[in-house]
Amino acid sequence: MKWSEICIHTTNEAIEPISNILHEAGASGVVIEDPTELDKERESLFGEVYELDPNDYPEEGVYVKAYLAVNSFLGETVEEIKQAINNLLIYDIDLGRNHITLSEVNEEEWATAWKKYYKPVKISEKITIIPTWEDYQPVFSDEIIIELDPGMAFGTGTHPTTVLSVQALEKVIQEEDVVIDVGSGSGVLSIASALLGAKEVYAYDLDDVAVKSTKINAKLNKTEGKIYSKQNNLLDQVDVEADVIVSNILAEIIVRFVDDAYRCLKPGGLFVTSGIINQKKNLVKESLENAGFEIQEVTQMEDWIAIIAKKR
Repeated sequence: MKWSEICIHTTNEAIEPISNILHEAGASGVVIEDPTELDKERESLFGEVYELDPNDYPEEGVYVKAYLAVNSFLGETVEEIKQAINNLLIYDIDLGRNHITLSEVNEEEWATAWKKYYKPVKISEKITIIPTWEDYQPVFSDEIIIELDPGMAFGTGTHPTTVLSVQALEKVIQEEDVVIDVGSGSGVLSIASALLGAKEVYAYDLDDVAVKSTKINAKLNKTEGKIYSKQNNLLDQVDVEADVIVSNILAEIIVRFVDDAYRCLKPGGLFVTSGIINQKKNLVKESLENAGFEIQEVTQMEDWIAIIAKKR
């Protein structure tokens, strides 16, 4: 089979929404080429070898690359992707250069080349994310391992927004908590919640690919008995009463359901939000406070923000 690589030159802010557009268009795997990766200090706890070529990276912005099967519908698929990306401007998302190119790759290159980007990564005090093909032994006695197959959907779980979310969950999850994950994607936050001691996790996503991915990854990590994955639009018609709600999603989407989040939390419950680019921090904080939340903590990694808010 022949494959085409679609490459979008865009901004850090647009990575997640564009990645979702590509997955919805049927892309098999997404690669992010961010020049900040070249300068990043890397621990060598796991003996990783990083084979990053500066020539693969833009001087500014990021490349978001995905792989589409070459067929008679390829032209229409690419046009639909372009239109969906342009529609992000409605949400005031900075697309940067928004330059899109298409090139052909052979199946062997597509199937193996992207794996060089994915190694075991310790993303919080306890949690390490590993790709399924890596042979990894825990370094610490209380280490929690999450296995993911990045080719399945939604990346490796090591994007700053996910890291911030997991670090926040590690602080707030208590034994026997009920958790809601809004916009579950690969299910990594649901899995982390379950492994950190949550009794039940309700994982909602509008995309049926994400729902299936959450179920597959939950089974891979032996947490399927705690995680209930369902297709749903944010918290519409949800009547679960939760101790913690977590959502790693665009700031513009978070502000649309803060009232529902408040409604679904128990008194004193916590709302963990991430996916917030720094410029949108005040938008989310004001929305949370207007809904009745008290801001407990704001953390930052690169240009991204996570907020922990408490129901009064």
